[in-house]
Amino acid sequence: MSSTSEQLRAPAGAETGWGRDAKVIGLISAAHFTSHVHLMLLPPIFGPVREAFGVSYIEIGIALTAYNVISAALQTPAGFLVDRIGPRLMLTGGLVLAAMALLVAALLPHYWIFVVAYAFLGLANTVYHPADYSILSATIDEKRIGKAFSIHNFAGFFGSGVTPAMVLTIAAVWGWQGAFFAAAALAICSATLLIVAGGILPKSVRLPKNARPGAKVGLELLLSGPVLRNLLFFVCIAMANGGIQTFSVVALGSLHGTPASVANMGLSGFLLFSAAGVLLGGIIADRTPHHEWVAAVGFAFTSAMAILLGWVDMPSAILIFVMSLGGLLNGIIQPSRDMMVRAVTPVGSFGKVFGFVSTGFNLGGMVAPLLYGWLMDRGQPQMIFAIVTGFIILALLTAVTRRKPQAAASWTR
Repeated sequence: MSSTSEQLRAPAGAETGWGRDAKVIGLISAAHFTSHVHLMLLPPIFGPVREAFGVSYIEIGIALTAYNVISAALQTPAGFLVDRIGPRLMLTGGLVLAAMALLVAALLPHYWIFVVAYAFLGLANTVYHPADYSILSATIDEKRIGKAFSIHNFAGFFGSGVTPAMVLTIAAVWGWQGAFFAAAALAICSATLLIVAGGILPKSVRLPKNARPGAKVGLELLLSGPVLRNLLFFVCIAMANGGIQTFSVVALGSLHGTPASVANMGLSGFLLFSAAGVLLGGIIADRTPHHEWVAAVGFAFTSAMAILLGWVDMPSAILIFVMSLGGLLNGIIQPSRDMMVRAVTPVGSFGKVFGFVSTGFNLGGMVAPLLYGWLMDRGQPQMIFAIVTGFIILALLTAVTRRKPQAAASWTR
C-alpha cells in the first residue's frame, strides 16, 4: 500500500489493496464518463436546438463559448476548493449542479436562459479534473497509478465516443429535451453512486506532518516553472487535437479531395485507437519513470501523421491506417502526461495544480476553432496541419527538456 494512503482522512476500517483501488477507479471513472457526455451533448443536436429557439448557429455557439469561458476562468479556483474542503464533496456537488443546469436548459423555453444554464454546466465542469486527479493521486497504490490514470482517461474518451449516437437516438424519439433529460439523469445517478458508495473515498487530503520545509503552495506553486511548463504542455495538446479532431475532415477534402466518408473513417480510427492507446499507455506509465520519453516518442509519431496528412495525398486505406496509428500513439501519451504533472505536485495540492494545468484544454478549446476556422475561410487548409505539427513539436520539446523533479519535492516517503 502506498505511503500516501496514510495522509488521507479516510473512514476507519476502509478497504485496502486491489479491491479498494478498483472501487475508487470505478467511481471516479463514472463521473469522468458523465462529464464527457455533457461535453458532447449539444453538437449532435445543434439543428433541433437552433430551430427550437429560432436563433442562428452562431447564437447557439455562444452557449458553448459560455461553457468554455466559465470552465477556463473558474477551474483553478475550483482546484483550490477541492484542496480546502475535499474532492468527494466537490465532485458530488458538481454532478448535482450539472443535472440542475441541464434540466433548466430543457424545461425553460428561453434562449438566454439556455445560455446561462450552459454557463452553469461549465461551472460544474470545473470540479471534475481537480477532484478526480486529487482522489486518484492520493489514494491509488503507487504501483497502479499509471493504470488508474489510463482507465480514468479511457472513460472520458469512451463517453465522448458514444454520446453522438446516444444523443441522436434519444432525440429521435423524445426530442432534444429528452436527450438533455437523459444526460441529467446520468449525472444524478453518478452523484447518487458517490453518495451511496463513496464512503471508500477520502473526504480530504492533508499535508503530511513531515512535508518538505519551504515547499511552494498556492499561487507561488501555480506560477512556478514546472507547473507553468505543464500548462503550456496542455495548451499545445489542446491546440493540436483541436486541429485534427475538428478540422481534419474538411481540410483533407479541400486539400486532396478526400471524400468526407473516407476522412470521417480516418477520424473515427484516430478517436477509437486513441481510446485503446490510453489503456496501453497506463501499463507503460507504470513500468517506466521516464514519462517524458514516452510522450516524446508518441509526439514524434503524431507529428509525422500531421505532416503526411497535410502534404501527401494518400490512398484511402493508407490514410485510415495512418490516422489510426497516430491515434494509438496519441492515446499512449495521455497517462504519461498526467504522471508528469503528478511528479511536480506536492501532496495536498493535487486539486489546484491539476485544475490549473487542465485550464490549458479550455484555452486551446477557445482559440483552436477560431484560428483553424479562419484558415479554412482563407483557403489555407494546409496551414492547419502545419500549425498542428508545430504545436506537437513544441509539446515534445516541453516534455523532453523538463528538469526531472526530485522525489522529495512532491512526495514524502
